[in-house]
Amino acid sequence: MNVDNSAELARRIEALKREKKAVILAHYYTRPEVQAVADFLGDSLALSVQAQQVDARIILFAGVHFMAETAKVLCPDKKVLIPCPEAGCSLAESCDARDFAAFKARYPGYKVVSYVNTTVEVKALTDICCTSSNALKVVESLPADQPLIFAPDRNLGSYIQKLTGRQNMVIWDGACHVHEEFSLEKLLQLKRQHPDAKVVVHPECRAYIVEVADYVGSTAGILDYCGRSQAREFIVVTEAGILAEMQKRYPDKVFIPAPPDDETCGCNNCRYMKMVTLENICSCLENEAPEIQIDEEVRRAAERSIRNMIAIR
Repeated sequence: MNVDNSAELARRIEALKREKKAVILAHYYTRPEVQAVADFLGDSLALSVQAQQVDARIILFAGVHFMAETAKVLCPDKKVLIPCPEAGCSLAESCDARDFAAFKARYPGYKVVSYVNTTVEVKALTDICCTSSNALKVVESLPADQPLIFAPDRNLGSYIQKLTGRQNMVIWDGACHVHEEFSLEKLLQLKRQHPDAKVVVHPECRAYIVEVADYVGSTAGILDYCGRSQAREFIVVTEAGILAEMQKRYPDKVFIPAPPDDETCGCNNCRYMKMVTLENICSCLENEAPEIQIDEEVRRAAERSIRNMIAIR
């Protein structure tokens, strides 16, 4: 997209927001130009909370499908739009609701903790949701002797299990295509090249990546850590979209994206997040479609698990 076209689309989007009383929520992993037109930018937890508070007729969610579903669950009286409904999530897709229901049935008496990176149908089967920001707090809020099912991310689940020492925790075998692909060899090479750099890692990464981190946390947590740290350089081991916000907040610091094992695949970019563009945002606002629709019974069940999460913040 050329600069002139991008600027014109951004102006048109701003006009449409005013005309239609709409707000745009965007995740840190979207394109920089998409982040620039957002009214609110954040990670999954912050955007879930923000969705309840906005004074708007329309919420356009610049992110992936499960995020827009979460906004609709929390705001049933608002029109929730998603500019690219094909923008799914490899992690959410790794946990089919029917398969998960069968899995859950094998563990009677277990409470279900599900990451927000799941479909609304899986959230409806969940006792309490979590994000990478509050997963530890969520799990620790439950009695130590309460057996748990943790879904769908095996890496985040294993990380939380290690931190808590809980043995009575069964973990669903799912993963994020971005965070699975980081190369330990290339990360260690970067560390040798930048010996003073701090390594910041998202807990969806594999355990052997997490072990070499100076800081492990959610996207929001990583951003805060980089601001607090006295270090001038950071090796960033999460989706590369966060670099735009890092450079904006801390222009005097250097951020080095960690490469995936196969750099030809571009795996440190979420292919789904990058499907959201200024063009489809503009079209979505003009047409007020595509719109998220959720069965009311499913919505109510999912709302309970999400609100249980938000209450623990």
